[in-house]
Amino acid sequence: MVLPAFLLFLVFHTVPVLQGIFFSFTDSPGYGDWSFVGLSNYLALFTDPRVISAYGFTFRFAIVATILVNALALAIALGLNGKIKFKNTLRGVYFIPNVLAVLVVGYVFQYLFSGALPVIATNLGIDRLSSSILADPQLAWVGILVLAVWQATAFNIIIYLAGLQTVPGELYEAASLDGASPWRQFRSITFPMIAGFFTINMVLALKTFLQVFDHIIALTNGGPGTSTESVGVLIYRGGFQGGEYGYQLANAVIFMIVIMAFAVFQLRVLQRREVEV
Repeated sequence: MVLPAFLLFLVFHTVPVLQGIFFSFTDSPGYGDWSFVGLSNYLALFTDPRVISAYGFTFRFAIVATILVNALALAIALGLNGKIKFKNTLRGVYFIPNVLAVLVVGYVFQYLFSGALPVIATNLGIDRLSSSILADPQLAWVGILVLAVWQATAFNIIIYLAGLQTVPGELYEAASLDGASPWRQFRSITFPMIAGFFTINMVLALKTFLQVFDHIIALTNGGPGTSTESVGVLIYRGGFQGGEYGYQLANAVIFMIVIMAFAVFQLRVLQRREVEV
């Protein structure tokens, strides 16, 4: 029963990955003739200012988005887990962004940032926002961040809600009898009990945001200039549109290693933190 799934995984995942690694050592433009160039592609990556800029933007975006998503999702999950009306309905409403296509929602946000927000800012006398932030090299990434956080929060809320369901209510009752404040209960009971779920959300969120692509394509297409060009967008542009197929495959291999390293580091640190808590 496992064999069909194994064969599909081998054909559509493992084989393409191995082919990509192979062509990363060539000067292939993606078609026609090619020749081996050894480690030249890999060495060139470390001195390419556009690649360095893309990695810098990607890391900054991923770290900020991961922190915001987890803080917001945990706060909302704690609220939904409390005694409020229409709790189940609100859970469904908060999950809606996760089932919407990124590109479709992206074009809606593009209209908001380019049309509605400047009009509102102009009427309020806010000159900084009177024009589209997506056209501002300093603020364009904020628009992408808003879209990414808005959509990703939904999935994290569900994970945190699942974790909160595992916390025995008797612990809160005992803490209340001892006079523990809500913050003390969260710090001493809630967070230690859901530490494993926090680890999962942090690892998955950072991995997802490091691979940000659709949000950028929908809002800025990497612009203005290359100010919002992530590593994923750079690989796509250079590999499929710029004739740098072999070069960008080398970039993709390096990026894959970076993502794996981040995931392993996060797991090690956060799991150690779970034990300490």
